[in-house]
Amino acid sequence: MVRTLTLLALLALGSCGQPVPRPAGVAEESTADRVEVLSFHAKRRCATCLAIEHLTHEVVASEFAGALADSSLLLRVVDISEEEALADRYEVAWSSLLLHGRIRGADTVIDLTRFAFDNARRNPEAFKSGLKAEIGKLLDIKQ
Repeated sequence: MVRTLTLLALLALGSCGQPVPRPAGVAEESTADRVEVLSFHAKRRCATCLAIEHLTHEVVASEFAGALADSSLLLRVVDISEEEALADRYEVAWSSLLLHGRIRGADTVIDLTRFAFDNARRNPEAFKSGLKAEIGKLLDIKQ
């Protein structure tokens, strides 16, 4: 046991200052200014969760095609059970809709979950309008 701890301590000290290799399949986080639309969901999904994803895709594709094309806007649909680290980063444990803006090095996170669940099925036009406005604000700030 003592040998194992000593070996681990020596390895840790010997690796200080050395780059830590990123596991295969894990993308490096970008520091570039951009806006991300993050639609988190669980394995089992209700009709409202599906409506949120569908309408979010619709808004992003129809209203922000240019921003998608130049990568200043990204849409990520995230299965919490498959991307636990990302869910933990945003402190998400359930279906959620977040906007994450990185603008001039500062991060802003807007939680639209309550808004999304209140409107996606009952008032889809209000949902689309509100989502468009919030994304637009972040993109305007970015420019």
